[in-house]
Amino acid sequence: MSETTRPNIVFMHSHNTGTFVAPYGHAVATPNLDRLAREGIAFRRAFAAAPTCSPSRAAFLTGMYPHSCGMLGLAHRGFSMNDYTQHVIYRLKELGYVTAVSGVEHTAPDTNTVGYDHILSGQDANYPDAKNPRNSTEAAVSFIDRNTKLFFLSFGLNETHRPFPKAEPGIYPAEDARYCVPPAPLPDTPETRDDTADFKAAARIMDTSFGQVLEALDRNDLTENTLICCFSDHGLQFPRNMCNLTDHGTRVYLIMKGPGGFSGGTVQDALVSLIDLVPTVYDLVGIDTPEFVNGHSLIPLADGSKAAIRDAVFSEVNYHASYEPMRCVRTERYKYIRRYDQRDRMVLPNVDDTPSKQYLLEQGWADQPRDQEMLYDLVFDPNEANNLIGMAHMKGVADELRQRLETWMVETKDPILATGSVEAPSGTRVNDPDGESPRNDTLITP
Repeated sequence: MSETTRPNIVFMHSHNTGTFVAPYGHAVATPNLDRLAREGIAFRRAFAAAPTCSPSRAAFLTGMYPHSCGMLGLAHRGFSMNDYTQHVIYRLKELGYVTAVSGVEHTAPDTNTVGYDHILSGQDANYPDAKNPRNSTEAAVSFIDRNTKLFFLSFGLNETHRPFPKAEPGIYPAEDARYCVPPAPLPDTPETRDDTADFKAAARIMDTSFGQVLEALDRNDLTENTLICCFSDHGLQFPRNMCNLTDHGTRVYLIMKGPGGFSGGTVQDALVSLIDLVPTVYDLVGIDTPEFVNGHSLIPLADGSKAAIRDAVFSEVNYHASYEPMRCVRTERYKYIRRYDQRDRMVLPNVDDTPSKQYLLEQGWADQPRDQEMLYDLVFDPNEANNLIGMAHMKGVADELRQRLETWMVETKDPILATGSVEAPSGTRVNDPDGESPRNDTLITP
């Protein structure tokens, strides 16, 4: 494929949104995502490789699982990838692509480390760049307006990361807390409704920003020859969502539009992972996928040549604010989760301080049981509340999924297999898992 026929690539990703947007059935006003879904393909069962920020982002920008690319924790706490040349931009540069990032990257302690041709904006909640504070949306739009070459653009929004802006129900009726329903599996209370209303305000800003980038592509006659991949990094920044391996933590919206069959306003129910985005890009631009990539191209789903590209998705947690090692395998019907820390108490530092968290703590959440193994039937228990791991009639399913998980860990050289734990590298910061706040970091030294 020649440079003149290759498409531009745009990754547009939000922070901590899960599937809590209108195209996935929620009362959240996102007209630009609605438009993208009507014109492209909405993947209803898409999953992050990790329900935490840097591990998920490193995974969707390399096509590798977090433990495979080395991103075991958060970049601003000192974690990093093993080899930044495994990032998607390096193969695209070889083909003549100009590479640019605007906003959140969060796969290295310093964005310059990654190797983009252009860092358009340093607007990132985790490590803002005082020398480059430019608004990430304005910077992305300006790049599209001015650039004349084939390009890859990673456009990362801080929204819907906390702190949320305050809801404005007088202007935006969807943000009226009285009529909000909080995300599952949270209880419906005044506290959680207020929190949800503020989330909707963040989602409104997110959607407006996406719309401005889509308008820039239209204005410059680039839409027809641009693959647009729009998605969240992982689940919502609410308790019992992100940092958990239930679908509430790992399931994400993924809407794609552009060459390769990503059109028509269709809905795709096949299981997919965000690690499938990079091999899709390689497939679309006509180059071989490197052997280190773990994902699969989505083009066979888009063009209808296959009904499925995988029969299971895998996700993991190692470090967030604290150490909480977990692995999971999810099939069409079942979810199996295993912990590797043998703790029987909640790891509260991994949950951000929020009104919803405070309500749950007041109800005794910290004393809730914490199982080491979990098995859920996703047909009869979509909220993953009824652990079937000890049920005699589920023994065959549990044994099969344990073996599937172990096989995956062996094939991907998961470091937890060797010692039963994953060590944080020196120079990283983690919390005491018995603490009740994600503050008071401890520096890991040799």
